[in-house]
Amino acid sequence: MTIKEAQQVIDKWINSTGVRYFNELTNTAILMEEVGEVARIMARQYGEQSFKKSDKEVNLADEMADVLFVLMCLANQTGIDLTEALEKNLQKKSIRDADRHKNNEKLK
Repeated sequence: MTIKEAQQVIDKWINSTGVRYFNELTNTAILMEEVGEVARIMARQYGEQSFKKSDKEVNLADEMADVLFVLMCLANQTGIDLTEALEKNLQKKSIRDADRHKNNEKLK
């Protein structure tokens, strides 16, 4: 599935199963909540924090998919084509960072 196709599938799902989009501010708050859930798993699985018994059934892939879903909702609501936005962003980074990381002593 392409990013464009995913945005279309999500739009169709929201307008049928989801009834309608939450407003942009609500979806932004939901996005932050979902990112926090990913951060929580990362801190426990790859960082120094330990899992609680209630954390044992967490699924990192599912939580990342939740982040992507809400981000795509926001993109749909604000008229952003994420394929185009990502292509432009990568182009910007390629120009801006052409030598930056190669010359970073911290990365050697």
